[in-house]
Amino acid sequence: MTTFNRTIIPDAIRTNGATPNPWWSNAVVYQIYPRSFQDANGDGLGDLKGITSRLDYLADLGVDVLWLSPVYRSPQDDNGYDISDYRDIDPLFGTLDDMDELLAEAHKRGLKIVMDLVVNHTSDEHAWFEASKDKDDPHADWYWWRPARPGHEPGTPGAEPNQWGSYFGGSAWEYSPERGEYYLHQFSKKQPDLNWENPAVRRAVYDMMNWWLDRGIDGFRMDVITLISKRTDPNGRLPGETGSELHDLPVGEEGYSSPNPFCADGPRQDEFLKEMRREVFAGREGFLTVGEAPGITPVRNEHITNPANGELDMLFLFDHVDFDCDGVKWKPLPLDLPGFKRIMAGYQTAVENVGWASLFTGNHDQPRVVSRWGDDSSEESRVRSAKALGLMLHMHRGTPYVYQGEELGMTNAHFTSLDQYRDLESLNAYRQRVEEAKVQSPESMMAGIAARGRDNSRTPMQWDGSAYAGFTAPDAATEPWISVNPNHAEINAAGEFDDPDSVYAFYKKLIALRHNSSIVAAGEWQLIDADDAHVYAFTRTLGNERLLVVVNLSGRTVDLPRESTELIAGGVTEPDIILSTYDAPHTVVSLANRELDPWEAAAVQL
Repeated sequence: MTTFNRTIIPDAIRTNGATPNPWWSNAVVYQIYPRSFQDANGDGLGDLKGITSRLDYLADLGVDVLWLSPVYRSPQDDNGYDISDYRDIDPLFGTLDDMDELLAEAHKRGLKIVMDLVVNHTSDEHAWFEASKDKDDPHADWYWWRPARPGHEPGTPGAEPNQWGSYFGGSAWEYSPERGEYYLHQFSKKQPDLNWENPAVRRAVYDMMNWWLDRGIDGFRMDVITLISKRTDPNGRLPGETGSELHDLPVGEEGYSSPNPFCADGPRQDEFLKEMRREVFAGREGFLTVGEAPGITPVRNEHITNPANGELDMLFLFDHVDFDCDGVKWKPLPLDLPGFKRIMAGYQTAVENVGWASLFTGNHDQPRVVSRWGDDSSEESRVRSAKALGLMLHMHRGTPYVYQGEELGMTNAHFTSLDQYRDLESLNAYRQRVEEAKVQSPESMMAGIAARGRDNSRTPMQWDGSAYAGFTAPDAATEPWISVNPNHAEINAAGEFDDPDSVYAFYKKLIALRHNSSIVAAGEWQLIDADDAHVYAFTRTLGNERLLVVVNLSGRTVDLPRESTELIAGGVTEPDIILSTYDAPHTVVSLANRELDPWEAAAVQL
């Protein structure tokens, strides 16, 4: 196992406005999707023992924190994001003892473990929800229950309380014959929303969180945490319940309106997060809190992540991964680089004085970035574009997140038939858009799922070139739960681990640079050449030190844009290349010629 010596950045340098940055200002987080990472028992599903067996690989990569997607007990309707018991491990992944072993072994290697926390909703098989079906039970008000629309027979078409649609398709309301009412679910009908207006709900959540922190975990990544506060009227009714229609909200192609205006960043959002901080994290050190934040603007990100406000350490914002489509994610568009730069600049400038940014282009809900914005059509272009996209992201100010396999340049699955997919969102969307609403052709929809479907990031981790990519034993009795990407014979950790020109080796350099460079960890960020359609360029500045980052996000040779050219011309005679996707001498020549080769990217000391 390789040990990395990291620079301890002095508080005087780690200053973020008036607030010293904590340990995670120069840390890197690695997301693990447990069911697809490593199968230790041959049942076709990844598990905790499998993760433990790969800790040396992660320590060698140099990451600091491992974020685990949910491993709690769950019916697995939404791959674990539907939790039925917060204080147990699902048998698919192992046991609490296995979790304790993982924690101990990770901590031995200096790795922190952050668990996914899903508390906007539970599974409909959670004991709380089962009890809430009885109107006389103490749990009766733990979820958002509402009667049928006035004048309609409960349980009949059109009787839902309003026209809100689920993010997974169909109505956001599901009828319960046992209770005779509807419950709100912004996602699957098996994921009813918790009622955070009820103090008993919040106490139960905080008790559970403390239980896990006492057990040794190092923090939480909080799923859709900015949806917990809904906008209710003084009588406790959700908007739209008093009339036959949900007013003033456009109805989409599938016949429903989005609940987002009423269910995202509601009026008690800050109150709930401050309360959580006091009740769970007060007096603890070394933890990390990051929230998935649909509906949050960069300005609100500044407020929520400002340490003085006592809410969360950082948030995931989504404008940069939601804008490259024609209205819906299933109609993807090519990358509009100037538009992308404007969004990223908004994120960065909002937290230039206080607050913090999280940096990501991939996760379990996003397609593989090298297939999305890079070029996976050939081995050379895949490697070059994977490196360029990595350098572009990691050189921003904030905490980078690496999604499993991103450090190898793993690609989209390129599935061609619907039966190859497992994701509830994609399968529901095909049925609703193609078969029911008939708003998209089968060919267009299949192309959209192939480009944007969540299963692209969920195929098994590619460890080697064996039959099942080393994810499970080649002679295992059970095949992996989802097909291995056929290109695992060419793209895998075993083939990249000792290759100095591999994507893996490049990511090790990126991570080490953040650990050891004060300017990368704490320097100011400024966009330049904002309108250039091919080159993403910005500077990082700390005191008298300055870096120029230039990234050609295209597959052709392009001219270096004006501001970047002027900075290089006004700098040193021969640019000092800190890191490049080509070798340093090649990039020196490129910059001297005022051009960048395909997918050429570099960080240059000015």
